[in-house]
Amino acid sequence: MSRRKGELYRDPKRGKLAGVCAGLSDYFNMELWLVRIIFISAVLLLGGPFFIVAYIACWFILEVKPDALPQQGMSDKNSAERPIEVKSKVWQAGEPPRRALHDLKEQFDRIDGRLQAMEKYVTSPEFTVSREINKL
Repeated sequence: MSRRKGELYRDPKRGKLAGVCAGLSDYFNMELWLVRIIFISAVLLLGGPFFIVAYIACWFILEVKPDALPQQGMSDKNSAERPIEVKSKVWQAGEPPRRALHDLKEQFDRIDGRLQAMEKYVTSPEFTVSREINKL
C-alpha cells in the first residue's frame, strides 16, 4: 500500500463490478468486504439512487490503478499471481478462535508451570539456607 496521500484509484482486478469499492478500501486502508457492506447498506438504507449514481460517476472519473493494468508480454497465469499479503492486526490474522484459545491456554500453562517451580523453590529449605548464606 505504497501510495501518496490523495491518490484514489479504482482497482478492477480486485473489484466485482468496476473496482470502485476495491479502490476505496485501498485508499482508506480497510478490508474490501467491509467497504462493500458499507456501500450496500448505504444504498439500501440512505437512498439508493444517490449512491448508485455516485458509484457510476466514480467508475468514469477515477483512473485505473497503475499496477492493475495488464502489462504487455505477461501471460494470464502471471497476471493472476499476486504477492501474498501478511495481515498485521490481531483480528486479521485469520487464526480460528478455537486455535487462538488453545494457543493462549498453552502459554498460560507454561507460565503456570514456571510460577509453580519458583514457588516450590522459594518455599524450600534450600532457598532459606541460600538466603541466609547471602546475608553473611
